[in-house]
Amino acid sequence: MSEFALVSDTPLDAAAIEQTVLSDEHGALVTFRGIVRNHDHGLAVSALEYQAHPEAARFLAECCATITAETGLPVAAAHRTGHLVVGDIALVAAVAAGHRGEAFAACEKLVDLIKQTVPIWKRQHLADGATEWVGL
Repeated sequence: MSEFALVSDTPLDAAAIEQTVLSDEHGALVTFRGIVRNHDHGLAVSALEYQAHPEAARFLAECCATITAETGLPVAAAHRTGHLVVGDIALVAAVAAGHRGEAFAACEKLVDLIKQTVPIWKRQHLADGATEWVGL
């Protein structure tokens, strides 16, 4: 099974990430895109800044390996770092499977594991000029 993991300070290409898991044996592809939105908990957000631990790529790869080991499915994940604005893609996770149910379940597990274990931190830039760290 294949696994792909990337932490990048350049825009993510979701279609290219999907290609790393696709094959003729899979009839289902589930992709999650985490997109910067314009609000959080009632506050207007203008941008996000992601900072990653130097070993973040290793942690991300371990998440992909864990889900592949548990499910036997090919998985891929990529996370942005740096300054992102509303509409930018911050996270892409993709899973291919024979059927949709297993692809959806594995993709959800992958995203949850990434959010729980990968040391990437988010600083929100609010529309009023203030900033705040999220999830610390």
